[in-house]
Amino acid sequence: MVQAYVLVQTEVGRAADVARDIAAIEGVTQAEDVTGPYDVIVRAEAEDVDALGRLVVARIQRLDGIARTLTCPIVNI
Repeated sequence: MVQAYVLVQTEVGRAADVARDIAAIEGVTQAEDVTGPYDVIVRAEAEDVDALGRLVVARIQRLDGIARTLTCPIVNI
């Protein structure tokens, strides 16, 4: 299992809607709207890195209101 944080920048005024829409996606364990350089922080999980990439590109990035994402895989050191 691969887990990651996905940092999301949204169009102005869309953070709450985007967080709600992302939270409904299978594989997303948490989606919160926040303040700062990013508008939504998402915690997601997938079977492997390829599945995580598909989740971000095919499911999250296609939602209306998203301007940019940054995916940060979680590592265990």
